Amino acid sequence: MIRHIVFFSARDRADLPRILEGLRLLKSIEHADRLEVQENMQADRLSGEVDVVVYGEFADEAALEAYKAHPVYQQAISIVRPLREMRIAADIRAEG
Repeated sequence: MIRHIVFFSARDRADLPRILEGLRLLKSIEHADRLEVQENMQADRLSGEVDVVVYGEFADEAALEAYKAHPVYQQAISIVRPLREMRIAADIRAEG
């Protein structure tokens, strides 16, 4: 299983609802076994840079690539990219 984790920060916090709306479009893509889009709770006092987290689980690399190739993925990017400041992504293989 591949875990796909992406962190976003907003250029303007007033845009958070639109960022969340755009990223939640990703939930309609069938290639993910699990996909969550959530606003960061900001509970960690040492780090406040992240506003939104996307967490996905995919059966394998082919499923992740199919997800990224889906037209809805491109639609979400076109909505979110102009509103975000930072995007950091990581893909890891789940152990056991």
